Amino acid sequence: MTMSMEYAAREAAGNLWRNRLMTMTAVLTVAVSLSLLGATMLMRQAVSSVTVNWGKGVNIIVFMHSGATGGQRKAVNQQLTGMPQVSRCYYVGHAASFAEMKRMFRSEPDVYQQAGLTASEVPTSFRCALANPKDAQVVASAFQNEPGVRSVYDPVKQANTIQKVSGIIQLIFVIVAVILLLSAAVLILNTIRLAIFARRREVAVMKLVGATNWFIRVPFMLEGLTQGIIGAVVATGVVFGMHAFLGYVVKHYHATLLKALVVPLHDVVSTVVVVFLVGMVVGVLGSVIAIRRFLEV
Repeated sequence: MTMSMEYAAREAAGNLWRNRLMTMTAVLTVAVSLSLLGATMLMRQAVSSVTVNWGKGVNIIVFMHSGATGGQRKAVNQQLTGMPQVSRCYYVGHAASFAEMKRMFRSEPDVYQQAGLTASEVPTSFRCALANPKDAQVVASAFQNEPGVRSVYDPVKQANTIQKVSGIIQLIFVIVAVILLLSAAVLILNTIRLAIFARRREVAVMKLVGATNWFIRVPFMLEGLTQGIIGAVVATGVVFGMHAFLGYVVKHYHATLLKALVVPLHDVVSTVVVVFLVGMVVGVLGSVIAIRRFLEV
């Protein structure tokens, strides 16, 4: 007995409609779990990008007191350029530091306007790139008690901290996503089990008239695949929405601190592809298990 895709699609659609409450629950569970999975992948790519950018750029910043003398600045500069760990340095004066501060807080000018800060009161700094970013702590410790030095900032250390924190968050997201994906697979399994139970007499008659095993199985498998695909489509919309929303916030509210978290569009597309494939696998897996356990053909 041959089968057309039109027949399989019609049977799958009928089963989905008859068990629409279970179908909606399964689809929503798939969508939520895949959205978490997509968010985790985007977060991982964003943190990786931030770490790489910081590793290639400024590895350490030596902030001077606003009242540091020219001699103190010269001494710090000579010490920095003489260290083998430092590959290059450049000096940021009062005017440039004040302009940088205004750019950072252009959406919140009250931060510095209410304090009445002037360019001469803003600390100057030396921005240095290291031959090996891992040497940042060694360089930083050499200037802890240096005259005229206010503080030493280590972006690499901050990047490592962000990596650790984001790693924990990502692990939690992945665990929750896996649990929800398993729950979705069980819901899909139960939906198909109900469909098999409702049509058990029809299945027996089909076997008596010569229907093959695949003729009976394919509509149920298509039913599970459809649930997985619909959930993946919803999750795809959520992933694109998160990317668009973050880009909108950065652009319209000048949230420069969040700019590094906006991943390129091709990374979003690759994430969506993975999300879509996982949704299809979950749908097919749930249906296959249901067929093997509850459909003796």
